[in-house]
Parts: sequence; C-alpha cells; structure tokens
Amino acid sequence: MSETLLRPNMEFAAPATRERLEAVAETLRENGMLAMVAADRDEARRLVLEQLPSGAHVHQGASVTLDAIGVTEEIEQSGRYDAVRPKLYALDRETQMDEIRRLGVSPDYMLSSAHAVTEDGSLVVASASASQIGPLASGAGHVIFAIGSQKIVPDLPTALRRIEEYAFPLEDERAQAAYGIHSALNQILVIHAARPGRIAVILIDEALGF
Repeated sequence: MSETLLRPNMEFAAPATRERLEAVAETLRENGMLAMVAADRDEARRLVLEQLPSGAHVHQGASVTLDAIGVTEEIEQSGRYDAVRPKLYALDRETQMDEIRRLGVSPDYMLSSAHAVTEDGSLVVASASASQIGPLASGAGHVIFAIGSQKIVPDLPTALRRIEEYAFPLEDERAQAAYGIHSALNQILVIHAARPGRIAVILIDEALGF
C-alpha cells in the first residue's frame, strides 16, 4: 500500500478504560515484559526516563507519542544521553549508508511506540523504512515502548485492521507534511513475548499518537 486509500476509521481512536489498561499490563507481564500504567503524559515521561541511566546510548524511531510526552526533546537536547538520531541526521545518505546502518541497529536502549497492543499481550509495529524493526526485534539491548490508551485492541486481526484503517492514513499524512513523500506499510513486527528484562512497556491513560 503506497497511498492513502481511506479516511481514518475513528472507531480506533477511542481510549481504553483504566481497568482495561491494567488488565493488558498484567498480560504483558505474563509475556515477559515489564509493564506499567501511567496516569498521563507527564507520568509517562517520568517512567520512560527512569529506565535510562545517564549517558546511555539511546535511539528512537519517529514517534508522535514520544514527541508528545516530551521524551524526544529530553533525549536529544538535554545532553544527559548519547543520542543516536542526531548523529544519523548528520551523515550523508548517499555516501555513508553503511555507517548509518551500523550506528542505528544496536543501541543500548531503543525507544518506540506501537500501533496496537492486543488484549493477549502482543505489541504490533508497522514501518515503511523498517529501520526501527531490527533494534526492536533483537538489536537493541533494551527496548522501551510508550503507548497511548486508544491502541488497545482485542486481537491480532483487529490490530492489523487498526494499522491499515487508522494509523496508516494518519502516518501517510504526517510523512507527506514532514518529508514530501507517501508512507507505506512495508514491514510489520509482532512481539508476542520477550526475554525478561529486555522490554518495558508504559501504557498511558491518555489517547496519544496514532
């Protein structure tokens, strides 16, 4: 899919209840992930940053959620962390792609959001470039997800519908505004379970991102 074909299906914009978030957090814990529920974006920012030691080598993909909770600004402008993205932006994509690939694939910490979280504890992430898929799946030493409450869905088929019918149209609009190009659903990562201690998930009791 290379162009927006649908208006966003707004049934996927409704936030989950606090009770539903707590239930999903418990299921994520059963699947080997550290899971917490944040009351709002301020608590979410605090919980994310509590996971990061000073000086940590930190990378993140483009994320409306991380921008909204203030994590992007903290990582890239505070000077407290060894931020990967500014280094990547400084490299030439015509002549330094090997260096870009190596630098982005195995950070100590990878920050992200997800496009859907199923009630049985799976995280679903879609990507056009797939640059964040490798670190999320296995390359990063630790992964931290910050996820808005409207992203909870019953099951994997509904998660895929949410991506196609809601997240993709909005991401395509963002990509055109930011980069002048269409987005695409080129790769989708599904994380059903994790090695204990590697993945932390902060579910936010607020509708953030898409």
